[in-house]
Amino acid sequence: MVNQSMQAAQKISVVIIDDHPLFQQGVVEVMRLQPDFEIVGVASTGKEGLALIRQLKPHIGVTDVNLPDLNGLMVVKAVTQEHLPTRMILLTAYSDVDQKVLAFLLGARGYCTKDIQPIDFVERVRAVMNDYFILIDEVLDYEALRKWLAWQTNEATRNEPSANFAQGARLSPREIEVLSLLAQGRSNKEIAQEMGISYQTVKNHLASLFRKLGVEDRTQAVVYALQRGWTRIPTSEKDDEG
Repeated sequence: MVNQSMQAAQKISVVIIDDHPLFQQGVVEVMRLQPDFEIVGVASTGKEGLALIRQLKPHIGVTDVNLPDLNGLMVVKAVTQEHLPTRMILLTAYSDVDQKVLAFLLGARGYCTKDIQPIDFVERVRAVMNDYFILIDEVLDYEALRKWLAWQTNEATRNEPSANFAQGARLSPREIEVLSLLAQGRSNKEIAQEMGISYQTVKNHLASLFRKLGVEDRTQAVVYALQRGWTRIPTSEKDDEG
């Protein structure tokens, strides 16, 4: 009886967050086949998943990026800001370098694509438990990840510092404020409330931002700004409040 309790205590507890039932069940079944894993919670939305992580504090949280109500990146951000012990791994249908950079800046411990082989995925989870970081099919220690992030964040500015400054200078004060709130993970509705402007005005500011920065979406805009030091991701609620 004591041995069984010890074995249970040694298992890696996992929460799975994915809104596609077939894929969600597939991940659950793969991990249940492993003697050292225990699925303690399953959710279909970001908010449900974050609530489970807050309640259960599992060793590992596996989340899709695109989720209803709260995307996986913002789940990672919340886990990091709240200093929860859960190590977060993002599973995504496609690989995007800007998204990878933002994921690790927000505190993710792994970033994998959904076409990963099941046995490789469970090995990656074990690597995360052993203090490594997962970048698609690479297993990195902290120093290797730090160097990769430094290279990625310097790449865009290495050959054009004056042009980068000029692009930042072209943003209006309102656009810079919107960009800062984007980096905090605020939705369009939340940005509108915070700035005291209409939802449509927020959309207009975003369209102008994207055009001036030459980016296509919110993630790219935030990464662009972080790379150039125009904004930062708050590391605590106190920072978030300014």
